[in-house]
Amino acid sequence: MKQLSLQKYQDKLRHKFLRNGTKMIGPDTIYFSSDTKIGKNVTIEPFVVFGSNVKIGNNVIIKSFSHLENCKIENKVEVGPYARIRPYTILKEGSKIGNFVEIKKSTVGKKTKINHLTYIGDTNIGKNVNVGAGTITCNYDGVKKNKTKIKDNVFIGSNSSLVAPVTLNQNSIIGAGSVITKNVKKKSLALTRSLQTEVKNYKRKNK
Repeated sequence: MKQLSLQKYQDKLRHKFLRNGTKMIGPDTIYFSSDTKIGKNVTIEPFVVFGSNVKIGNNVIIKSFSHLENCKIENKVEVGPYARIRPYTILKEGSKIGNFVEIKKSTVGKKTKINHLTYIGDTNIGKNVNVGAGTITCNYDGVKKNKTKIKDNVFIGSNSSLVAPVTLNQNSIIGAGSVITKNVKKKSLALTRSLQTEVKNYKRKNK
C-alpha cells in the first residue's frame, strides 16, 4: 500500500508540472520532491530524479539520467545527460553542464561550460569559463575541504587537476594534463608536464 501511495503522489506531482507547461519526455520515469520548483518552458528528459529543495528557472533543459538535489538552476541552463548536481550548487544563467559531470557546493558562472567527465567541489567559477574534459578539483586533503576560485574567462585544458586551495585569475590558461598547486596570475599560461621521451627504432622484447 505504501508503494502504491508513493506512486499516486508522484503521478499527482507530474500532472501538476504538466499542467503548468513543463515538457516531459517519459513522465512516468521522472521523480519529483514535494518542494520542487520549476519555471516556464522547461524540458525534462526521461529518468531524471529531483531530490529535495531544487529550484529550476526558465528555459532550462534537464537531460536523461541526471540527479539534482538542494540546488538552484537559473535561466537558460542545460544539464546532463548523466549529470549529478549535489547540494549547495548554483548554476548561473546560460551555463552548460554535460555528461558525467558532478558538482558539489559550488557556483558556476554565466555562460560557463563544463561538458565532460569532471568533478567540481567547493569551487567558485566565474563567467565564460571553459573546463576541459577530465578536470577535477582536489578539494579534500584528508582533514578538511579547501576552496578553488576560478575567475572570468579562464580556459582549463583537459585532464587537469586543481589542488585546492588555489586561485586561477582572469583570462588565464591551464595547459592540458597539468597539476596546478599554486595560484595562476591573470593573462598567463600555467602548465606542469613531463618532457616526452622517444626511442627511435625501438623493438619490443619477445616473451
